[in-house]
Amino acid sequence: MSKIIKRPGTRELMAQLAKESDGLSINERRDFLRKGMVALSGAAATMVAGKTMAEGNLPPLEPSWGKMLGHGVVEFPYGLPSKYEKHVVRRTVPWLTAESISSISMSPLQDLKGIITPNGLVFERYHAGVPQINPEEHRLMIHGLVDRPIIFTMDDLMRFPSVSEIKFIECPANGGMEWKGAQMEALQFTHGMLSCCEWTGVPLRTLLEEVGVQPEGKWILAEGADGAHMSRSIPLEKALDDTLVVYAQNGERLRPEQGYPLRLINPGWEGNTSVKWLRRLEIGDKPWYHREETSKYTDLMEDGRARKFTFVQETNSVITNPCPENPIKNSGVIEIEGVAWSGRGKIKQVDVSFDGGISWTPAKLKGLVLDKALTRFSLVTKWDGQPWLLQARAIDETGYVQPTLKQLREARGGNSIYHKNSIHTWKVAANGEVTNVQIS
Repeated sequence: MSKIIKRPGTRELMAQLAKESDGLSINERRDFLRKGMVALSGAAATMVAGKTMAEGNLPPLEPSWGKMLGHGVVEFPYGLPSKYEKHVVRRTVPWLTAESISSISMSPLQDLKGIITPNGLVFERYHAGVPQINPEEHRLMIHGLVDRPIIFTMDDLMRFPSVSEIKFIECPANGGMEWKGAQMEALQFTHGMLSCCEWTGVPLRTLLEEVGVQPEGKWILAEGADGAHMSRSIPLEKALDDTLVVYAQNGERLRPEQGYPLRLINPGWEGNTSVKWLRRLEIGDKPWYHREETSKYTDLMEDGRARKFTFVQETNSVITNPCPENPIKNSGVIEIEGVAWSGRGKIKQVDVSFDGGISWTPAKLKGLVLDKALTRFSLVTKWDGQPWLLQARAIDETGYVQPTLKQLREARGGNSIYHKNSIHTWKVAANGEVTNVQIS
């Protein structure tokens, strides 16, 4: 009859090593334990199959991926994210729009680091789907109240001196589903119509100098080449200030869903003014009211009036950790982290509240603090199961303070779906779960 021998576990072997090293000098003990750990690795590698499956890649064992070759350098010419990050994707709300060709997807803010949104995760917004445009056949026409109407090829545009600037882009309806109360149990769906990229192209003022804007020219109609011929009226002052005609994003050419081969970027303004697949700029003396339905968004007020040309995206912020997708898993030290942004300029200060706005603690601004770009903030604290009503409040360099929901409703009522920049509240429960709540 075979004798069954019980193999010692890792804990027992370590205890045995410690016992046998008693009485040795410090150097002798260190050398003994080092050699013992090597032996321990060999012993652990011979454990029963179930144990090996559970701990086979953890120290002190050598992980399996260190014992084999990986794939070669040209197997994935463009590159792919790790298979363990396949959950980090854009998502949409099925009932938000009737058709996917005129829908919107949201960026996974809860999974992003730093301030740059990877190209494959930048939120999408279409009105007639994504056109597939051959850049060799694409043109930008500038005409109207100009001295020298010009049609540019892509090669023409790329011959101009380029600039690269980091700016956020945000749909004015970002957070709009939360106007009347907490609705979406995910940060991606409450604030995900927001991204920040490095944009490369030509300042629009450079192109306007080429055509010579006449004194009567005060507005520009920007039109896209998509099936909807998406168009927006833009004041000439903005065009001469910081508007960009861009062809690259985060170091590579624009992706089709982001306007390839050419788009506008109006830093700090409603994302819809940053017309994609840009094909035409017409200079006129007034907004294009004859195309009013596509020339602007309006914000319906409580008294029935509507605000129009509300271009600037007001100062805003949101906590990304913790959030519904990132609950608190363990008690102890935790980094409260999030992003803040303002279409009015740089973020100057961000405060964090744990009690629903009764008291505030200044957070630290992390990394780059740029004009009209996302800004990271952080506050290290300790959590031991206490409930929190967690909020962030941003202040920009002009002194504008992010309002409470009550203040925003008092100013604009509750009928709009645009420009909801009020302070957002996450409720942290004793078990670490995070839910979306609204505090007026």
